Amino acid sequence: MKTIFKGFFKLLFSLVSLLLVLLLVAGTWFGVQGYYMYQDAVRQAPMGEMVQCIRSMDGFTQFDELPEIYVQAVVSAEDKHFWDHHGVDYLSICRAVWNDLQTFSFAQGGSTITQQLMKNEYFTQEKTLERKFAEVFAAWDLEREYGKEEIFELYVNTIYFGSGYYGIREAAQGYFSKAPSELSDYEAIMLAGLPNAPSAYSPDSSPELAKQRMKQVLDQMVECNILSQRKADRIFEEK
Repeated sequence: MKTIFKGFFKLLFSLVSLLLVLLLVAGTWFGVQGYYMYQDAVRQAPMGEMVQCIRSMDGFTQFDELPEIYVQAVVSAEDKHFWDHHGVDYLSICRAVWNDLQTFSFAQGGSTITQQLMKNEYFTQEKTLERKFAEVFAAWDLEREYGKEEIFELYVNTIYFGSGYYGIREAAQGYFSKAPSELSDYEAIMLAGLPNAPSAYSPDSSPELAKQRMKQVLDQMVECNILSQRKADRIFEEK
């Protein structure tokens, strides 16, 4: 019996070792392909040119024009460790990979705000491993060249908010007839949740879904100790 167990564990160890080697080889392969994908993208559109193109858009909104609660809501909902990481949140990626393995899907990606910006500006929305690696290389480079506030303003000036509105200024004016700096807490948090699924959560077409998404963002803000539960409830009841 002891010999049988010894043989079983030896076989199990061999299988686990083989799996780890295969994962390492696959990771290296996709990593190299992702690096080439990133290099090809920045050759066609250098990062400095991409940033300048965004900043030159009509209605570009600078970071200091954004309500503080809007910034807090976006970070709470999209990237809790935005101010601390260097472009990639490894813990979030590991959590997303584990969830994907459990559900046999590629639904969660663990992308940071920086990664989302690079994906939107340089790559397709196709969910492939090489694109994920390309996104990581791009995020690293962007964080080396630009500060967090610069990255945040690039992000919110380019994301889609539904109903044909791109960027925070168009969304604030389109949905609420206000400049971003004039948004109420309710309006700012509402807008913070829309880019997660802009077509589904648009207040114009799906006001109830938009409010449900807003509740999710408020819950995240409470979890991150940005708001008390009492204040979150009060904001949710505003009109």
